[in-house]
Amino acid sequence: MRPTILRNIAASVGLLILIAVGYVCFWPVPVEPVSWQAFVPPGYVGPHAANTRLSNINLIEIGDEFGPEHIAIGKDGRLYAAMTSGDILSMDLDGTDQTIFANTGGRVLGFDFDASGRMIAADAMKGLLAIDPDGKVTVLADRVSADDPISYANSVVVTLNGMVYFTQSSTRFDPRKWGGTLDAGILDIIEQSATGRVLAYDPATGNTEVVARGFSFANGLALGSDQQNLFVNETGRYRIWRVDASARNIDVQASSSQARVLLDNVPGYPDNLLRGFDGRIWVGLFRPRNPAADSLSEWPFLRKILLRLPRSLLPTGKPYGHVFAINEDGDVLDDLQDPSGLYPETTGATETADRLFIHSLHARRIGWVPY
Repeated sequence: MRPTILRNIAASVGLLILIAVGYVCFWPVPVEPVSWQAFVPPGYVGPHAANTRLSNINLIEIGDEFGPEHIAIGKDGRLYAAMTSGDILSMDLDGTDQTIFANTGGRVLGFDFDASGRMIAADAMKGLLAIDPDGKVTVLADRVSADDPISYANSVVVTLNGMVYFTQSSTRFDPRKWGGTLDAGILDIIEQSATGRVLAYDPATGNTEVVARGFSFANGLALGSDQQNLFVNETGRYRIWRVDASARNIDVQASSSQARVLLDNVPGYPDNLLRGFDGRIWVGLFRPRNPAADSLSEWPFLRKILLRLPRSLLPTGKPYGHVFAINEDGDVLDDLQDPSGLYPETTGATETADRLFIHSLHARRIGWVPY
C-alpha cells in the first residue's frame, strides 16, 4: 500500500478519534452535575439480609394498563391504582370488578383521600389535583407563586384537619419536557442539584407554601402517627428524612432542628412510603444501588460524560424486587425481597388485613403476597 494512502487512512482515523473524544467530552447535555459524597453501599446484610420472600408473587391482571406506581385503599374499601396511561383503576381487593375511576391526562404518582372521600392526587404533569367520587378532576395547585411552577408532583398525604402535604421531586427537570418521569428522574439524580421540595397546600386558603427544600429527588411521603411529622424519601441520596410538618422553607442541606435523617445509606433507591398496620411504614426500593454510580459522586465531569453514552450504559442498577417496613424511629421491622426482579421496579407496598400489594413503575400486572 502506498505511503500516501496509509497517511490518508491514518489521518481519517485520527480525525474520527478527535470527533469521538470531542463528542464524549464536550457535547452539550442538560445537566450541570454537583459533587457529593456517597457512602459505600451496605449490601444485603443485617435487617436487609438477602431473602426470597417476594419471589412467589401473585398477580392481578389489569388488561392493557401498566405501571401501578401507587396503590391505596379508598374510603369505600376499594383498591385504587394509578397507571402510566393517566387512568386510575378502581377494583375490589381481590382484583375483580375493575373500572376506570378517572383519567387525569397526566401521570399520577401518589394519592391520598380527604375526610370527604375525595382523592387528592400528585400528578407529575399537572400538579396537585382533587378527584371527586364521580371522577371529576380539579387542579388544586400547579404553582407556589406566579413565577414558581409545580412540576413533578410525586407523593401526597392528607392530615385529619385537611392540610395537604406533597413532594415535588425536582424543580429542574419537568417530565413533560424531558421524556417522562423516569427520564426526568434520571437526569435529576445524575445532576444532584438537590432541588426537590416538600410543599403544603391549605384547602382553607388555597395557598401553597414550601415546607422544606434541598432534597435530591424528593419522593415518597408518609404522615407521622401524631400528625406533626412527615417522613420523606430522598431517592437520590438513599435516605429517609423526618421533617416537622410545621416547618416552613427550611433547607435540609443546612443544619435545622426541624429536619433530621431518620435512615441513611439504604441498599437501593427509596421510592414510595405508605403507612401499614401496627406502626409500620412501608418503603419500596426501585432498584438496588450501583457501586459504579456511587463511585462517580465526587466526579461531576464524568457524570456528564455518562449522558453522552447510550442509555443502556447508565449505571442504574439491576432489577431486584425489594420492599421493607420501618417504624417511626427508623428501625427495620420487616423485609421482603426477590433477587430475580421478575416483578419489576418495586416502588412501594400497601398493607391490608391479609395481603401486601406491591407497587411498580412499569409492571403489567398488580402484584401481591399473603401477609
